[in-house]
Amino acid sequence: MFGIADYGAFVIAIIVFLLVPGPGNLALITSTGKGGIRGGLAATWGVILGDQVLIWMAVAGVAALLAAYPAAFHAVQWLGAAYLAWLGLRMWFARAGGQPVLHIRTGQYVRQSFLITLLNPKAIVFYMAFFPLFVDPARHQGLVTFAVMAVTVAALTFFYGLTMTLMTHFLAARMRANPIVSRVLNKLAGLFLVGFGVKLAVGN
Repeated sequence: MFGIADYGAFVIAIIVFLLVPGPGNLALITSTGKGGIRGGLAATWGVILGDQVLIWMAVAGVAALLAAYPAAFHAVQWLGAAYLAWLGLRMWFARAGGQPVLHIRTGQYVRQSFLITLLNPKAIVFYMAFFPLFVDPARHQGLVTFAVMAVTVAALTFFYGLTMTLMTHFLAARMRANPIVSRVLNKLAGLFLVGFGVKLAVGN
């Protein structure tokens, strides 16, 4: 199908990749908790946009460039780590009833999740290594093949984000009734964001 060796396996692999806990998932859950369904869907679009940029950077060979210039790779890596840690610390020290770290305006949710997704250089390397596994050299159609793969990732991410948003919104409505639970969850989300930032900075 469009030069993809096993489209069904490709879809399953992307779904598994989406289910792996990470900063993108955390941003989606937190955005839904703060901004409801609208916030969750906005964050989903931010993740999709970030993924699409990374996918086409990988296709263009940016991963090879980063591999050739380790200093550039580490600079982007530390930038992403610092951004996640900054968000996490703001959430950890946020006062009860204060202005939320992830703002209510839709554009803010899109930008936050977009940057969280984009500032992870390892995702570029992942796509660079992952896509060739499903490309059929005999039927490869150039950019058409990669476009179909990119659109598939976007569609699956949207449906996953929609599902997560609805589930999180359903649970958040009940947690808001208990301010202690809400405060603890906010601090845990901040702690996890800092943890992801540290992991990104020191991981190989």
